[in-house]
Amino acid sequence: MAERAWSPGVAVGELADACVDPALGAFDLVFYDDGTRIRRPLGGSWNVRFEHVPPVRPFRWPKGGKSFAGWYYAATAGGHIGYESWLERDRLILLDTDPGVTGIASQPFWLHWHDGHRKRRHAPDYFVRLADGRGRIVDVRAGDRIDESAAEAFEATGRACRAVGWEFVRVGVPDPVLMANMRWLARYRRSRCRLSDVAEGLLKVFREPTPLRAGACEVGDPILALPVLFHLLWSHELVADLTRQLLASDSTVHAARTRQW
Repeated sequence: MAERAWSPGVAVGELADACVDPALGAFDLVFYDDGTRIRRPLGGSWNVRFEHVPPVRPFRWPKGGKSFAGWYYAATAGGHIGYESWLERDRLILLDTDPGVTGIASQPFWLHWHDGHRKRRHAPDYFVRLADGRGRIVDVRAGDRIDESAAEAFEATGRACRAVGWEFVRVGVPDPVLMANMRWLARYRRSRCRLSDVAEGLLKVFREPTPLRAGACEVGDPILALPVLFHLLWSHELVADLTRQLLASDSTVHAARTRQW
């Protein structure tokens, strides 16, 4: 596969930036663009739309392995995004429901650097584009599974992110009650679940806090109303306490904001 390397024709402004923060020149990024493998210094790559790039390595399903790789359809991205474990899949769900997230890509690039002893590389789990235009790198690893090598990789990734103004977060195991509720609501994440007339009725009913099933029944047949209700909870137009208990018929639901009728 062809590879395009960074050339001396890079903009003078990017060279000036590299002089400001040594990290801009200490790290290289390797990613794919239209099937072409590209390697550039970090200082010349910060403005790439990494939320649209393909993964830099394949997702594997080893026989007898302990990992569970797969593809998750993200409503935010309008396409499938890969994951390598249930923990990564759960984080995708949380990113997908976050109204502050507008784009997600998995394993968007290899980050290359030299740690003073040897060459190193790390592929972050996710690149996230935020609604305000900023970038965020997300690595998913349970706290009890971070060895010395992983800790060094996360520290280096954080340093690279700070150099270009991206956020960096390492996230672990989410709250189990919240995650159970979000896995359920994720079944109703697609826009086809939002029937406009039913949604408007539910938003009216839940202007005041109301038990979940009772409010759905006020709008009509719960077989029709409940999927729309769950979609509105997923999209944060309706709100419930998702951290203390599992969603149930008596869960209190209310509209997220005041509406004028």
